Amino acid sequence: MTTTDPFLADCRARLAFDLLSHTWNSVVLWSLRDGPLRPVELRERIGGISSKVLNETLRRLRFNGLLDRRAHPGSPPHVEYELTALGRTLLPPIEAFGAWAHEYGDEVMAAQDAAREEADQV
Repeated sequence: MTTTDPFLADCRARLAFDLLSHTWNSVVLWSLRDGPLRPVELRERIGGISSKVLNETLRRLRFNGLLDRRAHPGSPPHVEYELTALGRTLLPPIEAFGAWAHEYGDEVMAAQDAAREEADQV
């Protein structure tokens, strides 16, 4: 049976969900909303992310066309990352998802606690 539901059948929809489901993708994109930053500035702004994970996330976002990397020569040389036009298109969905989490996060955490209690009783 073939489905006509684009969220199930269209790999582009799956790609979009994958982009937003990765733990750090949305956080890095949101952190760059006000302009370019150096990796050290990103780590300070984000908190709780290792250099290795940040570098992997930056590479993944560049691979998907969501970030640009600019190398600045000089002493010392440095790089900055900034959102591409495509990357900026993800800011409204990220903001909407964040608003949803703010409004319903307590309910989700309560459901998780109830599920843990139920599992502990089994």
